[in-house]
Amino acid sequence: MSAETYNKMMNFPTHLFTIAIASICLAASDDGAGKQNPLAEPTIPLDSRVTKAKVTEQTLPALPSAIAQPLPAIHRISLDAKEVPCSAKSWADARRAIDLGLARLRSTQDASGGWMIAKPAVGTDQKKPSSAAATAVTALGMKAFAQTDKTPANDPTAKKAREFVRERLGAVGTQFNPDSEGGLGSYVACAVTSGLAAVDDPSDRPLIETSVEWLTKHQWDQSEGVSPRMDWFGGSGYGKSGRPDLSNTQMMLDALHDAQVSPEDPAVQRALVFLSRTQNLAQSNSAEWAKAGANDGGFIYTPANGGESFSSEAEGEGRYGEKIPEGQPRSLKSYGSMTYAGFKSLLYAGLSSDDPRVRAAYDWIRKHWTFAENPGVGQQGYFYYLHALSRALLAARQDVVIDVAGVEHPWRDELISALVAKQKPDGSWVNESTRWEESDPDLCTIYSLLALEEAIKPARPSTPVKPATPLKQ
Repeated sequence: MSAETYNKMMNFPTHLFTIAIASICLAASDDGAGKQNPLAEPTIPLDSRVTKAKVTEQTLPALPSAIAQPLPAIHRISLDAKEVPCSAKSWADARRAIDLGLARLRSTQDASGGWMIAKPAVGTDQKKPSSAAATAVTALGMKAFAQTDKTPANDPTAKKAREFVRERLGAVGTQFNPDSEGGLGSYVACAVTSGLAAVDDPSDRPLIETSVEWLTKHQWDQSEGVSPRMDWFGGSGYGKSGRPDLSNTQMMLDALHDAQVSPEDPAVQRALVFLSRTQNLAQSNSAEWAKAGANDGGFIYTPANGGESFSSEAEGEGRYGEKIPEGQPRSLKSYGSMTYAGFKSLLYAGLSSDDPRVRAAYDWIRKHWTFAENPGVGQQGYFYYLHALSRALLAARQDVVIDVAGVEHPWRDELISALVAKQKPDGSWVNESTRWEESDPDLCTIYSLLALEEAIKPARPSTPVKPATPLKQ
């Protein structure tokens, strides 16, 4: 959505534009396995890829009785500093940093049109590296250009990037396979959907619809015999080659949101079940690890197969909590990138700011406010964290975050300042931590550009999330 179109919508705060054809496609995909009743029991046996002995079962979390329409997807930055609730200096600093970062990407784009071409990536727990990572990274790089109105129609770098993506995915009408080599299919389909949605070219509509349909079909649900009581239910994983996790699931919800799929869609509501089970909140999560945990409202990596957290691993308790001393109940620790991912996803799924899950997640954010690290895992995934943070706080319509000490934080100004300070003279960003591919400057530069662009998109009047705990006076 352009800034001009967005401004015309300012007087209609509850309106959500949807892609009608995409909604029709999703409705038509009902295979009788519970697609249109999100919490129906499956009528087919459990898929053999799921080891039932590892799966835990919980009570069903509440779905919203009424959908709170999220902020519609905004696909262009503001060209007027007055439309953005940050200082004029921050806005100007962000624009300069974006221009410098885009220039860096122009210089590193492969002749084929892609980025991160030379380095196949391996998803978490995936055994085989895949060159399809380049398709996902290139789609996100294309998005970084498009959101500044540098599109394939007017910019040669963006044009080459789109040609690369289209060539990798094949012609519309052929078998859609976002990753034929490994397990990165979900990441690729999500990035392509979001990237092409930002380009906003009608000729890309068929590919967006195909990608959206692929994503919803690869969600773990009744069509694989997964009961809504099971901890896999509603989540997305590495192309169904492994258990679901919040990182893949939040990217799926980003893609559906960017493609303007309604939060009422059954796929989104199934994902809400998975989100609720990923949250450290005993009120809405009956998993044993949640009942024994900090009950802090934050999120872990996955609830599947009893749960995993990279923060627990970083704290020496083991990724699965397996190193917790004998006699102590097993729990799992929340951390920053997954909490922002979960918080944002709850809003995309139609929960209101008064929902206890939303308020608890926001309180975790207030207690762990920082741009120094990805809280809970240090520098690991730092730029992924900033991208999730920026999308989440824009979705929450937060202009200022008040931490638990009562200190006000204008997040846009602080985010811009943090990223400008970390930008290299050549326009790039890079993480000293190698985990999750963040030693690659092209990937970190794209994450940083997307975070900065979220910060300077035109903002509606603030309707802040209410903290569950009282603010310190």
